[in-house]
Amino acid sequence: MGREFVEIFDEWVHTYDESVSGHDPEYKAVFENYQEILSAVAKKAKGPVVEFGVGTGNLTAALLQEGLTVTGIEPNGAMRSVAAQKFPELDIMDGDFLAFDLPLEPHSFVSSYAFHHLNDEEKAQAIQRYAEILPPSGKVVFADTVFESDEAKQGRIVYEEAEGHANLVEDLKREHYTTVPVLETIFQEHGFDVTFTRLNEYVFLIDATKR
Repeated sequence: MGREFVEIFDEWVHTYDESVSGHDPEYKAVFENYQEILSAVAKKAKGPVVEFGVGTGNLTAALLQEGLTVTGIEPNGAMRSVAAQKFPELDIMDGDFLAFDLPLEPHSFVSSYAFHHLNDEEKAQAIQRYAEILPPSGKVVFADTVFESDEAKQGRIVYEEAEGHANLVEDLKREHYTTVPVLETIFQEHGFDVTFTRLNEYVFLIDATKR
């Protein structure tokens, strides 16, 4: 359920905001246009919103700027603590993409840079559950690293290896980064119309609307 990656963030919590702001040259391309990516997710969402993988609350801030009611779901205790300090008025609960409680009926599920913690089978289970919960025209709006094909993913790994980006290469090999065709099939099979918009070399905006 993606929980195998939770402990990574016990250390990363201290430098996460610095990393996403482009100060880590190895991950600069991954987080290019970071604020614009968060804004793109927030502008597509419909409230009330459930946000998965709140982290340090960067997407949360963008959602609140859009005037949306937000419930946060975050599996890492250190990250929950940071987000709770930033937004003490919000309900930020322990949970993940598959295991969560709902204090309200959401019209959108949103996330940024987190859905890749689930393998493809788990992604399908998650999308099926969201389809069961959302009303017609409800939305799933995720921004995440996705590749156009398996060949594109392998090509990116070769490129980053040549650049000497060992940590990024390890990340690309370890996590469950999927492809546009796989996600498109999952969403369509569970009753969503979905579009994919590239936002940088790594990240696509996944905008799915329940039929």
